[in-house]
Amino acid sequence: MHSDGDTVSFSTHVAGSGALDRLVDTARDYATASTAENTNKAYAADWKHFKRWCRLKGAEPLPPSPEIIGLYLTDLAAPMKGAPVLSVSTIDRRLSGLAWNYTQRGFALDRKDRHIATVLAGIRRKHARPPVRKEAILPEDILAMVATLGFDLRGLRDRAILLIGYAGGLRRSEIVSLDVGKDDTSDSGGWIEIFEDGTLLTLNTKTGWREVEIGRGSSNQTCPVHALEQWLHYAKIDFGPIFVRTSRNGKRALESRLNDKHVARLIKQTVLGAGIRADLPKKDRLALFSGHSLRAGLASSAEVDERYIQKQLGHASAEMTRRYHRRRDRFRINLTKAAGL
Repeated sequence: MHSDGDTVSFSTHVAGSGALDRLVDTARDYATASTAENTNKAYAADWKHFKRWCRLKGAEPLPPSPEIIGLYLTDLAAPMKGAPVLSVSTIDRRLSGLAWNYTQRGFALDRKDRHIATVLAGIRRKHARPPVRKEAILPEDILAMVATLGFDLRGLRDRAILLIGYAGGLRRSEIVSLDVGKDDTSDSGGWIEIFEDGTLLTLNTKTGWREVEIGRGSSNQTCPVHALEQWLHYAKIDFGPIFVRTSRNGKRALESRLNDKHVARLIKQTVLGAGIRADLPKKDRLALFSGHSLRAGLASSAEVDERYIQKQLGHASAEMTRRYHRRRDRFRINLTKAAGL
């Protein structure tokens, strides 16, 4: 499998065989599906940017040259003529994008080559900054946020999004990719099953399938499962995407799936409406909260054994989960006083 363009292709002796045409098309589809849609878009953009950079510098993108890539990374970290400086994490992502694209074209990129590794190490040492973590939404915050929503269709939908996202510790892409049933749509990221005690989400994630249990709340006003049932009932949704757009007047559910950016906008809108962190200027408040704040909120607030949080969030390691717990438990134990000071 190789390509000189932007899509995966096959050798001519394979692609030219009529008997194998269907398998070629299917294999190409599988190759595309090997990474998430958003990742594919990002990697395609990375390759396009690198090709343009090579063209402007008089270099060739193929075959891979560690020296050229080292210079490319340098230009990303210390650009000329006022171009924006990229963060270390974005530069890392660009390099991953190049490595993936080279693999799809039948080449291997040695990221440990000194022309790449030493330059990247220097960039990290000189430009790395502590990670900027989004503010976790606390239980009292989420209740105040849903209280700002109306009870028309749009309000019912957004209330279900916030409560399901919070109780499930879901990423915004996982929320909007849910379907009512298994195999309802080709772009589904999972489906739901509603039981007497709660709802079970089956999600197709980067690391494989995982199940997320969301139990019923202590009252209908705060119950994520009740909010989901209300939305599905009044929006008359029994097939396909769960969270869809509504008509302009908010009285009719449409067929098109919501974009995950809606979740981020919804969180920012309701954070402002609920007056959360009103001690800060509006610009700072908007920067503090994002789609990840729902996920961080559950992990930071739920007083249960960390293994249950790890399972709910789908973390591969307990260390990732403990990052949230350390934020939650900060200063709970005062070693200064314990030492007699």
